[in-house]
Amino acid sequence: MVKQPEVLAIIPARGGSKGIPRKNIKEFAGYPLIAYSIAAGLHAETVTRTILSTDDEEIASVARQWGAETPFLRPAELASDGALDLPVYQHALKWLEEKEGYKPDVVVQLRPTSPVRPVDCVDRAVTMLLQNPEADCVRGVVPAGQNPYKMWRRDEKSGQISPLLHVPGIPEPFNAPRQILPPVYWQTGHIDAIRPESILVKNSMTGDRILGMVIDPQYTIDIDTPKDWARSEWLVWHGGLQFVDPAKKPRRQMPEKIDLMVFDFDGVITDNRVWVDENGFERVAANRSDSLGVRLLSEAGLEMMILSMEVNKVVAARAKKMGIAALHGINDKVTTLRNLLKDRQIPAENVIYVGNDTNDLDCFRLVGYAVAVGDAQPEVKRAADLVLSQTGGHGAVREICDLILQTRKLRG
Repeated sequence: MVKQPEVLAIIPARGGSKGIPRKNIKEFAGYPLIAYSIAAGLHAETVTRTILSTDDEEIASVARQWGAETPFLRPAELASDGALDLPVYQHALKWLEEKEGYKPDVVVQLRPTSPVRPVDCVDRAVTMLLQNPEADCVRGVVPAGQNPYKMWRRDEKSGQISPLLHVPGIPEPFNAPRQILPPVYWQTGHIDAIRPESILVKNSMTGDRILGMVIDPQYTIDIDTPKDWARSEWLVWHGGLQFVDPAKKPRRQMPEKIDLMVFDFDGVITDNRVWVDENGFERVAANRSDSLGVRLLSEAGLEMMILSMEVNKVVAARAKKMGIAALHGINDKVTTLRNLLKDRQIPAENVIYVGNDTNDLDCFRLVGYAVAVGDAQPEVKRAADLVLSQTGGHGAVREICDLILQTRKLRG
């Protein structure tokens, strides 16, 4: 029997981050950012061990919750802003050999800041390296968005520019059609599969002979700034990317045909707070822009309603003000919703449900598309197909209404 190669996935995640504080454990599209890279390592058939290298005990604790090993905390000097990857990986490999006698055949680098990878990304890289014994490393690349053959150097004194690169046989590549220029690629942080000897002996994260594994450029996500974060979350929710979900639950796409959208009340239409006076009368807060979003969506032809366990008449009053129906004071939301859909012959797969708390989870499982508001309970966010950026009572309803208006043709 041929022994399976020992493939070690290492996820580097230091505690300090100035651009986005605590970004490695900040929630990204429903999960801590590091959970995506951990899932990629655990999911890969070729990977035999997945560890996280960090200097931060809180990050280590979160990593363990998502299935990674954290056998050590890296030294503080390897976690500064200027720390390079090489000494971090050398430390990990030396520690594992000295403390455990463990020596992998291949090391895989999974950067948390490139969280979304094609499902087969890790296995492809490892297999490519193993099938090419002369190679030191396989690095993920995507077709470059900008062509360096049309780039220039500029003399700051004279202002004169000169070509950055030359192409044999093409005298003026900067004037040539793009189609005749050599293809060029941009390295991404998705994946590196490296032989340990390159790290420990050659003192390099790549070695000398590097193979490029081409990745679909739509997966090009690299998070360094808040703007990167917002753009990347949008791609995860709406870009149709197929990747390893940290909860191993495929997130569904919004139905092409939507027959009904159902809102929970407390924490969705309201911000979940309640004011009670000395006579026991309750008041809640709602958002006027939500009402406008509902009206615009109603005019576009989509039916909406409120489904709530709340007995207070404020539910019916707010629903009437918004111009939608309401069922409230019910004990069993999912049974009520199931019977309603059956009576009206509405396919569950054509229904969107917007919720925020654990009593919405059964309804999430019943319908075709589950939406959580931005401040929903963590388990609700993990179960959702979409997590909104706005919170309940502060624009979440308007956000989902606008999104449907932008992406779905509801009439005709």
